[in-house]
Amino acid sequence: MKRPPWKKLAALAAGLALSASLAVPAGAQTTPERRPSAAPTSAAAETVAAMQPGWNLGNTLDAVGADETAWGNPRVTQAQFDQIEKQGFNSVRIPVTLGQYQGAAPGYTIDPVVLARVQEVVDLALAEDLMVLLDLHHDSWMWTNQMPTRHDEVLAQFTSTWEQLAQRFRDYPRTLLFESINEPQFAGVTGDDQSYALLNELNTVFHQVVRSSGGANADRVLVLPTLHTNADQGRLDALAATFTALADPNLAATFHYYGYWPFSVNVAGGTRFDATAQQDLTGTFTRVRDTFVANGIPVILGEYGLLGFDRHTGTIEQGEKLKFFEALGHQARTTGITTMLWDNGQHFDRTAFVWRDPQLFGYISSSWTMRSGTASTDQVFVRAGAVTAQTVTLNPNGTSFRTLYLGTQALKAGRDYTLSGAALTLSAALLGRLAGDGQYGTRAELTVKYSRGLPWQIKVIGFDTPVLQGAVGTTADFAVPTAFNGDRLATMEARYLDGSNAGPHSWTSFKEFDVTFAPDEGAGRILLRPAFFAEVTDGAPVTLTFHFWSGETVRYTVVRQGSAVTGTVG
Repeated sequence: MKRPPWKKLAALAAGLALSASLAVPAGAQTTPERRPSAAPTSAAAETVAAMQPGWNLGNTLDAVGADETAWGNPRVTQAQFDQIEKQGFNSVRIPVTLGQYQGAAPGYTIDPVVLARVQEVVDLALAEDLMVLLDLHHDSWMWTNQMPTRHDEVLAQFTSTWEQLAQRFRDYPRTLLFESINEPQFAGVTGDDQSYALLNELNTVFHQVVRSSGGANADRVLVLPTLHTNADQGRLDALAATFTALADPNLAATFHYYGYWPFSVNVAGGTRFDATAQQDLTGTFTRVRDTFVANGIPVILGEYGLLGFDRHTGTIEQGEKLKFFEALGHQARTTGITTMLWDNGQHFDRTAFVWRDPQLFGYISSSWTMRSGTASTDQVFVRAGAVTAQTVTLNPNGTSFRTLYLGTQALKAGRDYTLSGAALTLSAALLGRLAGDGQYGTRAELTVKYSRGLPWQIKVIGFDTPVLQGAVGTTADFAVPTAFNGDRLATMEARYLDGSNAGPHSWTSFKEFDVTFAPDEGAGRILLRPAFFAEVTDGAPVTLTFHFWSGETVRYTVVRQGSAVTGTVG
């Protein structure tokens, strides 16, 4: 029997662990860490804390098109929410896009069938003991962004939209929250000050409309975003001023975080979750904590992930993305911020009810309660005939190293590996035994077991230097024939013969993964996308340098003549 949603709030207030129902993957030590952040000090803070962790029903009711299936996701069912609740989530954010379903001025009436469906989906989620955050979504770039030039019309439509939503849900329990607008933005503004003033107006009208509708809306928790839901200090300060002016204890702030941009999309050499990317993460959460949480304003990270996921999760190397999500969960937990994973359908299969990447979800879910040790890499490349010892730097993250395993076999210190501080050195004898036979690809997987949290997996990969071949093609369809020989492509540089940068993002020689180039290991080729050639000077040779994860680099030259492309080795 499911707990009524109000019992979540009572359980939190009583200090019960919300992590008890988490399905932590096999191999994890499940004793949670003590949460360093202070206990909630207000009813709004208790509500927001009880939502942790949360999940987004992305690309569904917010889809722009015929209906909720327009962007490829199935129609929402009770079973989907039942399964989400079983994964350990306590809340769901339901983005809705309504402008396309609204009538003309002055009423801007929402199609009653659409409004009824929104209510039905909210009911399905609440029935599964999930708290709900309902937000107005793509309307932000479809029509509210025109506020600078159509101020009165936009404000009238925004007001009417929230009047209709507030009336429909006025008697719903406190486990339903409203978010004014997703990723607010404004076209044609003169600068941030004008944008801040416009967003303040929208947030203030939203607050007035909902509060004046009565019923449970009189003290429902309302969630207000920063400009672009960005966490730069200026954005935070502007929203903080709105909170001060409204002086309402039942408000929460929201922002989004998709990582340090070069790492998030794999451009400008941002292949690793390095010190710069880590500082961007910690700096973001510190600013949000200091601006809001420390001043008694609860915060919801309404969306998080990596921007490269908009294409596919392989844009970022597996181990690097695992380190990012492990660190993000730690930062959110220790700063007292509730997280809501953005899922547009690529993470949790809404038909088969399985995670498409169970390892990724393992790191996400374990980070809700504890830290896991990681390492400098999850790949060790071994070249046949030249096997040497290799060192991996451990990142214990507050844990301690226990044992190194090959399958279920504990490897022997001094023979198979040595540990000096954080330096784990894999012996040449071990690597030769595992991958010294000259065969390519993953030959074994080692497991670093820490004192708690998830174990870290290290793939031992047999490889040799990749070999490229000349080719001809067109700007619409060009590929470099490639024998990867077990290696894996990390990034690509592009320069003209004079050393200047070629292709998109001319400020860097390192091009954006998948947007301008993409490995296709199964077909033995590296694709060069039309977007790359669209910004290459006609007739000018471009030297490409392909960087592989083994550390190998291979050069290749391409020349575009109109729509024709010729590629040569070197």
